Amino acid sequence: MSQAKEPRLHAVDEAGAVPVKDGEPKRRARIGIMGGTFDPIHHGHLVAASEVQYYFDLDEVIFVPTGEQPFKKDRKVTFAEHRYLMTVIATASNPRFSVSRVDIERGGPTYTVDTLRDLRKEHPDADLYFITGADVLPQILNWKDNEELWGLAHFVGVNRPGHLLDTSGLPQDAVSVVEIPAMAISSTGIRNRAHAGVPVWYLVPDGVVQYINKYHLYITNEAKTTSLAPVAENQASGDAGKEEE
Repeated sequence: MSQAKEPRLHAVDEAGAVPVKDGEPKRRARIGIMGGTFDPIHHGHLVAASEVQYYFDLDEVIFVPTGEQPFKKDRKVTFAEHRYLMTVIATASNPRFSVSRVDIERGGPTYTVDTLRDLRKEHPDADLYFITGADVLPQILNWKDNEELWGLAHFVGVNRPGHLLDTSGLPQDAVSVVEIPAMAISSTGIRNRAHAGVPVWYLVPDGVVQYINKYHLYITNEAKTTSLAPVAENQASGDAGKEEE
């Protein structure tokens, strides 16, 4: 397992491209992939993506909201369009961030190998970096078609400072760990706060707070699974969805 190299600073043009100096060979594009339920996306996700982008000199980080989530059978996951639009809102201010619908439009359960296969087809000449929680890395050995994963992308685990991690059994040349600022934020906690009527300002981007309020997400017994229509105020009642939780 490798540690992230020291960051390099580049002048970036308005399109977010890293310029190549005259006489230097053009390097392959480096694209980060951050998959997750994003129910909702929060500042912890954004900080992790930003840190990995910086340390690995990534040209772009693509956020990929899941479609059907095979590991969330204990609760209903919010309608994919809501999660997609919240992710678009949250990432809009960073020119190096984008959002893909590849998992949502594929249909069926979302597995990382399918995500990476599809994105590899879209970016055949790029080096892919799959960003996930460091504690998830050992679980990859149990993921669908895990032997294929290591050839599709380099896996980057984001870790809390000082947190020890057992990566025995993982291919050392295919995995890196990056320490990021500790942020005690989780999607589960945000959903619980919204359900209880407690503010979620500054845990998620302002636009996401407004979106949650507009559609009354997380405050009813059922997740919003079928409609993008705003809920009328008198319809809101009290009760309150991968690895990014």
